[in-house]
Amino acid sequence: MPRWPVALVTGASSGIGRAVAVRLAAEGSHVIVVARRRDRLEALATDLRAAHGVTVDVIVADLTDPDQLAQLEDRLRSGAPPVDLLVNNAGAGGQGPFADIPIDWQASQIRLNVLAPVRLTHAALEPMLARGHGGVLNVSSIAGLQPMPHVATYAATKAYLSSFSHALHEEVRRQGVTVTALLPGFTRTEFHDAAGMNRSIVPGPAWMKADTVARAGLRAVWRGRAQCVPGLGYRVLTGISGVVPWSVSRRALGAVLAR
Repeated sequence: MPRWPVALVTGASSGIGRAVAVRLAAEGSHVIVVARRRDRLEALATDLRAAHGVTVDVIVADLTDPDQLAQLEDRLRSGAPPVDLLVNNAGAGGQGPFADIPIDWQASQIRLNVLAPVRLTHAALEPMLARGHGGVLNVSSIAGLQPMPHVATYAATKAYLSSFSHALHEEVRRQGVTVTALLPGFTRTEFHDAAGMNRSIVPGPAWMKADTVARAGLRAVWRGRAQCVPGLGYRVLTGISGVVPWSVSRRALGAVLAR
């Protein structure tokens, strides 16, 4: 019996989400993969079925669309079959001065990075709490630990998601359900290219593999932890960020991210 008999993963077509889906399938989970790109989801599903003999359901959805988001909420509430693990991985970002980035794109980031995981978590928790079993893994970021000029909206959405996850962790931890915030650092995915972020400002050793992040996150939610920061270097950085005044960190980060 797999640790999570049925798992639903958003943003599963690439990056951390794909790595999570692969790991879950390898453990024998029935995986429900969600993303916008049908071709990638279908290819992933075919690979996972062939490699691990598991059931893989494909749901094509744009989580910034209210109707499509509502349909996924209905799936989580219906419990047919019940989802044991929800992985809120879908997200988007963008780099540049806030005033120069179209407000519609900023609003879309907030819908995807904040509203979607909040609504999906609410939908998933009701049946999980009724059964006394389940897990929610919210993929946040170390970017949410400090104000970050030039990625202001993205960092703020991740700060929200981390705080939200910690609060829910405390609310449900005695009811058989775990909510975990996963805070990866720089990870080798398509995310940074899609967001137009400058990869050259990050030294090579700072980059992590998506599979490493996925493995750490799944282990953390299974062990009932409120937060997971993969990588020793990033855990040290997290500790330092907790004591550095924002007046210092925002200037330093602003200088780096303006490049």
